Amino acid sequence: MSGSQSQIRIFAELAVFTALSVVLYNIRLYTLPNGGSITAGAMVPVLWFALRRGAIAGIESGIILGLIVMMIEPYLFFPLQILLDYPIAFGALGLAGLFRKEPIVGVGVGMIGRFISHFLSGIIFADIFIPVGENPYIYSTIYNGSYLLPEFIISAIIIFVLSKRNIINIYT
Repeated sequence: MSGSQSQIRIFAELAVFTALSVVLYNIRLYTLPNGGSITAGAMVPVLWFALRRGAIAGIESGIILGLIVMMIEPYLFFPLQILLDYPIAFGALGLAGLFRKEPIVGVGVGMIGRFISHFLSGIIFADIFIPVGENPYIYSTIYNGSYLLPEFIISAIIIFVLSKRNIINIYT
């Protein structure tokens, strides 16, 4: 396959995997009041794409997903908060691509990256989200962990099953 055909194929995969994440993002098991949801594995397609095509492609897919999620369900207050909660947080999922040979580690790294971005947003903009008198570090950890930990577990299980059963080959 020539270089341009390979690039077209990667771009097409990016579009399909990102679109699948958008669809799965709208299948919510639980939604928190200030944003954040436990979904039916919405992060899996972006994580899988990152594991398949590498960190840069995965970050691109995550950023696109973040921008689409921002348009679907906006919790917009300040420019830095928008960046942290959408393109940076979802783009961090692409870090999974750094661990292509260890998919579950990659899922963990991608989800930790997403957590850190949401956590920082929570503590920086504590006066908007956090009740008066609450410790912003503890509150942001609990709030963001309450949906990202289940999201990690769901994603890790799905990635594990897909990789062990060779349903979709990570390595191309």
